[in-house]
Amino acid sequence: MPEQTKIQLDESEMPTRWYNLIPDLPEPPPPVLHPGTHEPVGPDDLAPLFPMDLILQEVSGERFIDIPETVQEIYRLWRPSPLYRARRLEKALDTPARIYYKYEGGSPAGSHKPNTAVAQAYYNAQAGVTKLTTETGAGQWGSALAFACAQFGLECEVWQVRASYDQKPYRRMMMETFGATIHPSPSEVTEAGRTILAEDPDSPGSLGIAISEAVEMAAGDEQTKYALGSVLNHVLLHQTVIGEEALLQMERAGETPDLLVGCTGGGSNFGGLCFPFIREKMAGKMAPEIRAVEPAACPTLTKGVYAYDFGDAIGMTPLMKMHTLGHDFVPDPIHAGGLRYHGMAPLISHVYELGLLEAEAVGQTACFEAGLQFARTEGIVPAPEPTHALAVAIEEAQACAESGEEKVILTALCGHGHFDLAAYDRYLSGEMENYAYPEAKVAEALSRIPAVG
Repeated sequence: MPEQTKIQLDESEMPTRWYNLIPDLPEPPPPVLHPGTHEPVGPDDLAPLFPMDLILQEVSGERFIDIPETVQEIYRLWRPSPLYRARRLEKALDTPARIYYKYEGGSPAGSHKPNTAVAQAYYNAQAGVTKLTTETGAGQWGSALAFACAQFGLECEVWQVRASYDQKPYRRMMMETFGATIHPSPSEVTEAGRTILAEDPDSPGSLGIAISEAVEMAAGDEQTKYALGSVLNHVLLHQTVIGEEALLQMERAGETPDLLVGCTGGGSNFGGLCFPFIREKMAGKMAPEIRAVEPAACPTLTKGVYAYDFGDAIGMTPLMKMHTLGHDFVPDPIHAGGLRYHGMAPLISHVYELGLLEAEAVGQTACFEAGLQFARTEGIVPAPEPTHALAVAIEEAQACAESGEEKVILTALCGHGHFDLAAYDRYLSGEMENYAYPEAKVAEALSRIPAVG
């Protein structure tokens, strides 16, 4: 019998519970603080933005949380997602390493984002909310929330980072096809946007700015709530269906990973894959190296400081302890728009501080080189974001070719790049450039993070 290339689960094997890493950690993560008092926030402080069910998930101490049947029913449109062994890529690299990738590009939005978008739309609809606001970078999250809102009859209003709004018009069209209203950010629609534009009329925007605009609109309307596509605990919680499926699929393939590698912007894709494996690692059942890969132009884990900071650019959100480059830092307009966030998920930052994972940063030309090699061998054009992980996976496999080590590498291919072909065109035409780490800009932004005792 030939060896498997695609490891697919039955619908009956799709996870019915989300996994919460927090109860298994040796130390709890630092609390979220009120921006005015610097005291830990309570449920009432978060109620203007989120329904109570999501607030309770955000602070939950339960190891597993049941996935509502209605959410499971929608998940079944694309879950369980397949796990592939990259045999053609292995052959091209002439490596003894075995490379596996969990492919999330088969969802309605073409990425992993609907795993949390559907859950968030469901809980908001259950609470009687009629409209959700959000931010988006490359448009993967905005597309996912627009799709999810359509499933529950909710209005959806999205602020898309200006650099990505201009680079990726088909993402905007996709969001509008699902029924959403889109604004380039910074926009004239909000006070936050007008403030930024007054200072810099040509601002390329950032996820932090877009968050400020979406939060401002949600806070001013009782029937409107805010939905976040990454960073927060409940968002990473919903993504753990990826890792739980991958655990079962790797077992079915008869493999135990030596290296897990994932791209990191806010952290939802990386946490979704890795948290269940971190659980198994802490239980002594396996010992994989776990590595987060981020863009060199926005290297929060590798260059940021671990401190309390705002999640948005204006300073409207609660204070979260995370690796940050400063809440008003505006990254260069790299093509991996989903990774242009000034901070890292507090839970991933905490896990990094505990020494349970490592991190590195990669320039975007190396990423697109990896993306092309993957597309030409495996037949999937990856989104710019997961090419960061692919670049490191390929580098590791090449090292195995030199050493003869038979390493098992697992990564998350969190989405396809069908709407990112303009970025590939820039790379193929030789017009793409690497952006250096902007030390002066980051130092300036870090000087303005709040002082928390």
